Amino acid sequence: MTRYALAVEYDGSGFSGWQRLSKLGAPEADVPRSVQAALEAALQGVANAPVDTVCAGRTDAGVHGLSQVVHFDSDALRDPRAWTLGVTGHLPPQVAALWCQPVADDFNARFSAVARRYRYRIVNRITRPGFQRRFLSWERRPLDTDAMHEAAQALLGERDFSAFRSSQCQATHAWRNLQWLQVRRQHQQVIVDVQANAFLHHMVRNLVGSLMMVGSGERDAQWLHEVMESKDRTLAGPTAPPNGLSFIGPLYPAQWGLPPDVTWTDQIADGFAFA
Repeated sequence: MTRYALAVEYDGSGFSGWQRLSKLGAPEADVPRSVQAALEAALQGVANAPVDTVCAGRTDAGVHGLSQVVHFDSDALRDPRAWTLGVTGHLPPQVAALWCQPVADDFNARFSAVARRYRYRIVNRITRPGFQRRFLSWERRPLDTDAMHEAAQALLGERDFSAFRSSQCQATHAWRNLQWLQVRRQHQQVIVDVQANAFLHHMVRNLVGSLMMVGSGERDAQWLHEVMESKDRTLAGPTAPPNGLSFIGPLYPAQWGLPPDVTWTDQIADGFAFA
C-alpha cells in the first residue's frame, strides 16, 4: 500500500458539506451528497477498489474549498498525474483535483497540519450580489473595516473560543491558537482572512458575525473582548451565512515535501499566509 496526499478544490454550493453522511436503511438517493463521498467515488473509479480519505479540515454545507488536502492509501499502480487527471475525470463539475503525490506512511492530512486558513468575503453595498453570488455574503449597512480589524486583534493567541463555537461542536475543548486575523476592504468587498492551528464548528462564521456588529457600529471593540472572556455563545453575534466562506487550505511543515501553497514558511509565520 502507498499513502498519497491529494488536494481538491470545490464549490460547496449544493453539497451537504465535506463529511460523508449516511442514513441507516435509507436509499442512496435519499442521503445528502457530500464532497467526501464524491471524491471517494472518484478515487474508487481510478483505483478499481474502495478508497477511504482523511481530510485536513471539514467544511459545512455551502462552504467552499480552494485547496482541501486529503490522504488515502491504495495498492493501485498509478502515477501522480494519473491520479490527478483520473480523479478529476470522475468528479462532478463542482470539484476538481489539483495535485497528488506519494507521502510517508506516517503523514496524516489532519494531524500533520500545523495551521488552517479561511477567507470570508462580504459584498458591502445597498444591493445584493448577482455575479459570484454563491461565493459572497452580503451586508447592506456600511462596515468600518478599520474598527473590525482593530477589534479582532484582541482575539489573537491561544484562547478559549467557547463563545464562538456552535452548540453542535464535538471538539473535546475550545482552546485554539488564533495566529492571524485581518479585515480589509477591497472596493465593495470586505475580506476577512483568518488562520489558526485548528477551528471549532462554525468558529469562523461566528467570529465574522460578531465582527460585522462592530463594523456596523452596533457594538464597540471592547464588546468583542468581553464576549471572548464570557465564554458564552449567546452573547456573541449571529452566525454569518456559509456562502461567503472558503477554506483556503492547511499548512504543513516542510519535512513532508508538499507543494508550496500548503507548506509552512517563515513568511507565513510573519503574516503573509494569504498573499
